[in-house]
Amino acid sequence: MFGFKKKATKSDKSNDKTTEPGFFSRIKKGLSRTRSQFTSGITSFLPENGKIGDDVIEELETLLLMSDAGIDATQQIIEQLQTRLDKKQLNDSKALFEALSEDMLSLIQGVELPLSIDTTQKPFVILMVGINGVGKTTTIGKLAKFYQDQGHKIMLAAGDTFRAAAVEQLETWGERNDVPVISQHRGADPAAVIYDALSAAKARDIDILIADTAGRLHTQSNLMEELKKIKRVIQKIDASAPHEIMLVLDAGTGQNALNQAKEFDQAVGLSGITLTKLDGTAKGGIVFALAKQLGVPIRFIGIGERAEDLRPFEAKPFVAALLDREES
Repeated sequence: MFGFKKKATKSDKSNDKTTEPGFFSRIKKGLSRTRSQFTSGITSFLPENGKIGDDVIEELETLLLMSDAGIDATQQIIEQLQTRLDKKQLNDSKALFEALSEDMLSLIQGVELPLSIDTTQKPFVILMVGINGVGKTTTIGKLAKFYQDQGHKIMLAAGDTFRAAAVEQLETWGERNDVPVISQHRGADPAAVIYDALSAAKARDIDILIADTAGRLHTQSNLMEELKKIKRVIQKIDASAPHEIMLVLDAGTGQNALNQAKEFDQAVGLSGITLTKLDGTAKGGIVFALAKQLGVPIRFIGIGERAEDLRPFEAKPFVAALLDREES
């Protein structure tokens, strides 16, 4: 159901993701809606004589805000560009795009921090959190495949006991890919399910346990308390766990995604973010808002439906794809 390819061989693991054939074209395609609004928008108001003035900077500010880069990130980028303009460093469109690329990159490089699996922690526990509809359960399947292809032994915990479809989705994927899934009946205590899964993972020498949780609004205090309970229960078995608390966000929700991140971070302390559905929105600028206002590492981005379209986040190709002016 997730459209995965066959398991990679050991020789596949040595390939650097940035040198894969078609990597740039895939991320460029995935960001096409945001790029169409932002980069094409810039091109549309550049003067024919190539002279960059205050009016161009003002238009850029509007485009950044429309892409949901947020006020703080937009202000930082615009102030840097204005300084360059005042110093007469923006002589033409090429200089403008080079400066914009440099300023955007400096803003988001700090959140480029791939998730490193500590092999001394067995199992390495990844607790997945997020609101309903962000693609959390599908992301879990894709993450499991990503790490399975690296040779790790994976187990899944179906902690979303309120939604039968979520349990069935994980169980079906587990059967197809020979990955054990620990689940209980609908309505079971999620903390108990994940506790059992962690116990089983330790007994079976599992490398990575990925635990699903029920989707919840960040404003639902009772459900946020349930997440805190799950964290406490996990720590009864392993005081160092969960080793990663990963929030899944839908890029299409724009600034609301930032509000979600702040609330989840306050409740359970986030260590990473996966940003899904970038291919379906023109609000890809949310990456800049998250980097500026939250600073939590962005581990993965989703730029398509296929398993390989869940990519470890890299700042440089992200900015390059966003600002690319050649037709796809």
